[in-house]
Amino acid sequence: MQVVGKNKLRKFAEMKTFPNVFEPALSDIIQQPFPLKSQWNSAYFGNTHPITLELGCGRGEYTTGLALLNPDRNYIGVDIKGARIWQGARYALDNQLSNVAFIRTRIEFITSFFGPSEVDEIWLTFPDPQEKKRRAKKRLTGSRFLNAYRTFVKPGGSIHLKTDHPGLYDYTLKLLAYNNQQPEVCTTDLYASSLAETVGAIQTYYEQMFLREGKKVLYLRFALKTDHEYAEIPETE
Repeated sequence: MQVVGKNKLRKFAEMKTFPNVFEPALSDIIQQPFPLKSQWNSAYFGNTHPITLELGCGRGEYTTGLALLNPDRNYIGVDIKGARIWQGARYALDNQLSNVAFIRTRIEFITSFFGPSEVDEIWLTFPDPQEKKRRAKKRLTGSRFLNAYRTFVKPGGSIHLKTDHPGLYDYTLKLLAYNNQQPEVCTTDLYASSLAETVGAIQTYYEQMFLREGKKVLYLRFALKTDHEYAEIPETE
């Protein structure tokens, strides 16, 4: 049996009091739509600014970093790890970032939280590459998830992938090509490219660790085709 440390328990308890964190029970989001679905701007943020999601936000460095740089946009970080979300949520509260929220849930259920065209863009920052073939359907740039994003991302909304894993990067390019689509921007060495000062302006904890280890950071951006159902690459490809 896994033992949860006192520090984690304290964070979990404290996070339940945070106004910028939502932790719905799985049974609740399966039985009925999340109360803020299609109403994030009107009922939570109180404005009409574009919404950006960071899926698998970890400690929330990217979510809060983007929010600081772009006060005229709203940001929502999503992750299942509560102790990690606590850090980003605490930082947002301490720095009075009213354009930030966090959802603690599994990304498999993301369609329960957002309505049609409610989200402007999605960031995938160092997601699990899901290397094993039997876990390929869990890749956040796979057809299963791209088709889920289509239900709530505005037409032509951007999907950003930032990764240290060449396999995930190559897989995503191949999937796009298989669906007759090309990335808008791509690089196999972000910090040696012209994007270093913009896309590289914010670094996550793990990104800094990867860079210290001498790993290259790969990045690509593509426009989500909301009128196009993405097909998965056959296993023989």
